[in-house]
Amino acid sequence: VIVHDVNELTEKLFPIVEAMQKHFSAGTGTYYSDSIFFLSVAMHRIMPKEITQIIQVDLDLKYKTNIRDLFDEFDNFPEGAVIGIAREMQPVYRHTFWQYRRENPQTKVGDPPPDGLPGFNSGVLLLNLEAMRQSKLYNQLLEPAMVQKLTEKYHFKGHLGDQDFFTMVGMEHPELFHVLDCTWNRQLCTWWRDHGYSDVFDQYFQCEGEVKIYHGNCNTPIPED
Repeated sequence: VIVHDVNELTEKLFPIVEAMQKHFSAGTGTYYSDSIFFLSVAMHRIMPKEITQIIQVDLDLKYKTNIRDLFDEFDNFPEGAVIGIAREMQPVYRHTFWQYRRENPQTKVGDPPPDGLPGFNSGVLLLNLEAMRQSKLYNQLLEPAMVQKLTEKYHFKGHLGDQDFFTMVGMEHPELFHVLDCTWNRQLCTWWRDHGYSDVFDQYFQCEGEVKIYHGNCNTPIPED
């Protein structure tokens, strides 16, 4: 077990992610402490080179299978993919991309699966650090000018940290992501069902198959065995 000092990590992270914080943080402006919510975005830059793969998970999870099985998903990454991540299971990005969707009525951005692009949920992340280091495209997308360009194109203003960054990048470059099955991150939050999206909610929320990891996001109780 290796313990990493949060303050040390934040110090390394801040210069890399400072520019994107104003687009994807809940607060107004850029808070130094917010940097830790972007840890996954730049993990390949701050972890020792000998670490080639990392699984990063939220705390509000319940495992129904051996986590070792999740590591096997690294073998399923298509060429060019650097991150494994499941889709967001609420219409949060249908909401966030409302202006872009209005200006581009034929877009799949924010639409539900299987054909739409609902965005990602970062509760379960497979980070292929070696692939992230090698990917010229991914590292270009971390540059402040590229972040600015994409946020302007999509009229994007989020508050969910790394999840927002991955979602926006995924709209532009889906080839960077290996999409995990919903059973690996079965989100339980239903907040958006009661906040204007009850008519389409179930299109996002449905998940077929035996759940491997439950995610009790937005403080949702996780089912007992």
